[in-house]
Parts: sequence; C-alpha cells; structure tokens
Amino acid sequence: MAKGVRVIITLECTECRTNPDKRSPGVSRYTTTKNRRNTTNRIELNKFCPHCNKHTVHKEIK
Repeated sequence: MAKGVRVIITLECTECRTNPDKRSPGVSRYTTTKNRRNTTNRIELNKFCPHCNKHTVHKEIK
C-alpha cells in the first residue's frame, strides 16, 4: 500500500503565546491537511482566534 502525500498538521495562534492580556486563557489550535509535495515549508494562515477575539496569524507547529 502506498504512503499518502497529504499529511495532517496543527495550526497554532501566534498572538496567544506572547500576549498575556487576551480575552480568555488558552491557545487557539486548528487542524488541517496539506500536500507534502507541493508545500514543503511550514504554512501560515489567517484564522479566527476565539481567545484573542480577532483574526490572527496561525502557524504550523510540529
């Protein structure tokens, strides 16, 4: 059986880690998939963070 090209990744809010003055405690995380052949770098997407209550950059974590 062939190994799949798509891999599940986790996106984490960059502002939740560094900002202590946010609306509620915690870190926003999303899961998604990416194609390993087409996108070899770590991806960054603009997603809504319920803890910061605004759209922020979410970066791929290992």
